[in-house]
Amino acid sequence: MDTTKFPVQIVTHRLVRPNLDVYYPAVTGLGIPAVHQRINTAIFNLVQKLISDQGYYQNPQMQVTGYYELKTNERGILSLDMENYAYAPMAAHGLTVIKSLTFDTQTGKQYQLGELFKPGSNYVKVLSDIIQKQITQRQVPLLTEFTQIAPNQDYYIADKTLVVYFQLYELTPYVYGFPMFPISVYDLQDIITDNGPLGRMATNG
Repeated sequence: MDTTKFPVQIVTHRLVRPNLDVYYPAVTGLGIPAVHQRINTAIFNLVQKLISDQGYYQNPQMQVTGYYELKTNERGILSLDMENYAYAPMAAHGLTVIKSLTFDTQTGKQYQLGELFKPGSNYVKVLSDIIQKQITQRQVPLLTEFTQIAPNQDYYIADKTLVVYFQLYELTPYVYGFPMFPISVYDLQDIITDNGPLGRMATNG
């Protein structure tokens, strides 16, 4: 039986300090300690980076809460996001940041956006053209003209969909929330790497 297609086991950890309460995941049961360590270290480093970037260590009065969502946990691919909310006393409102990680659970490799696609595929233009069309069709309100995504744009994988997204204020007004652009893997089949995360999602069985 090929167990590599099965979901990995996830346990939830909690980081609690004064004004700080953050839940985050860790993988377990993979059978390869080095892979465990590689994935879990990357997750914990992101947790710490979000807390630091939101100013908690500089301002002990900053209130930070966080949780995570699993987006894909199948076919040897784990894609998740961490969502942290920070509120500074006397501020008009708090600010949420979402950051995502995508791993190969057989090796522990973490994938940046560009690594999902074949070399020389000009994935930035392909994705940007699709997103531009969605902006027009959905009448997404913009703070500034959209030109193209960053080569390392935030993303996660949800089943057979690549979701490219932007942070608050990065593209749209705060009240719009996080602008997210779902793209079917089948619309990208010409440029995705066959054995990469999107290639695995695109196959049947």
